[in-house]
Amino acid sequence: MARKVKDKDLGDRTARTRLPIKGKPHYRSIETGLHIGYRRLRGRSGTWVARHYVGEQSYVVEALGTADDLSDADHITVLSFDDAVTKARKNHTERANQAAGITGPLTVDQAMTAYVTHLDHNGKKTENVERAIPKYITPLIGKLEVGKLTSARLNAWKAEIAAMPARGRSYDARARKSSANRTITTLKAALNLAYKDEQVASNVAWRSLERFKGVDRKREQFLSVAEAKRLINAADDEFRPLIQAALLCGCRYGELCNLKVLDFDPDSATISIERSKSGRGRKVYLTAEGVELFKNLAAGRKRSDPMIRRNDGSAFGMSHQIRRMRAACERAGIDPVPYHCLRHSYASALVKAGVPLFYVAQSLGHTSIKMVQEHYGHLEKSHLAETIRASVPSYGIARSNVRTIR
Repeated sequence: MARKVKDKDLGDRTARTRLPIKGKPHYRSIETGLHIGYRRLRGRSGTWVARHYVGEQSYVVEALGTADDLSDADHITVLSFDDAVTKARKNHTERANQAAGITGPLTVDQAMTAYVTHLDHNGKKTENVERAIPKYITPLIGKLEVGKLTSARLNAWKAEIAAMPARGRSYDARARKSSANRTITTLKAALNLAYKDEQVASNVAWRSLERFKGVDRKREQFLSVAEAKRLINAADDEFRPLIQAALLCGCRYGELCNLKVLDFDPDSATISIERSKSGRGRKVYLTAEGVELFKNLAAGRKRSDPMIRRNDGSAFGMSHQIRRMRAACERAGIDPVPYHCLRHSYASALVKAGVPLFYVAQSLGHTSIKMVQEHYGHLEKSHLAETIRASVPSYGIARSNVRTIR
């Protein structure tokens, strides 16, 4: 249900009789691009109009009906102020949908398609969203009209996702709820975009949709330096450069797979990530060991070649790292960890070395330090305690011969 509009002049019949009679209506803003207007007439009931912004400083005015000045509203031809606002909003939404090429009421699937297009136009990755749509959204709520969604239906949808069995694996309640949380974030972003673009009149139904609590935070896994060395030595020749690169620059698997030879600059000792998960590019600063690694990988290759490639010259693809990582861990004699653990190990090493969290966030490609604080803040506190204990001078208090006199 849309937020109710209050207006002391237009919303009250008695107050409207005090408004001056003039050629142009008395307008009030309802929402961006939409105004409700009341035209007072001499000796008879006034009329309601809606004014829609259509771009290029132009408006379209449409008649809504007769005002309830002299008779009670019948909600069809004789309208109260609330009736007029509701009708204006409905017509405004239909106009926006027509302008977007959407015939009929906006469905959830149509909202998701528009969201994917929006992400792509703004240079942001769409792979995760496009994987979630056919799995969690289209088969469950894709055909529903966005304007008819209710909080109860969305909460039932959330529960449906949490109860879905995982393919080929035993049911894991925490993991499934975590998947539901990610999908909720995606759905709300798409529906909020539709609301912002005035394709739907209200956002109340999903505004109260909450994520499952206490399921997203996992104990972050970090490799010690000794474990990382064993893992490098245990990896096969084809996969080893991917492990080394992740440990030395903290990049995501997909970022390293997309890295080209031309993205490495030995003079500035950096690699350029053209497109990250956040949609923004960044530069990652390398140590001398990192520079040496990428020099060796780039030697004799074209600038357009993949920096890290398979033995046959092709690029690594999605999920090619999963089995190789598991096998390397087994040969190294360490508990199995996902490839993303290498990124955590890089970040934790920086934090333990005293690098400010802002710099760590920049290197990882985060837009703020919030996520870094959440995952690595405890390491910073540990480093802070060690630094303070090593820095505060001793005053010989523990060896003092002073005794309290009774």
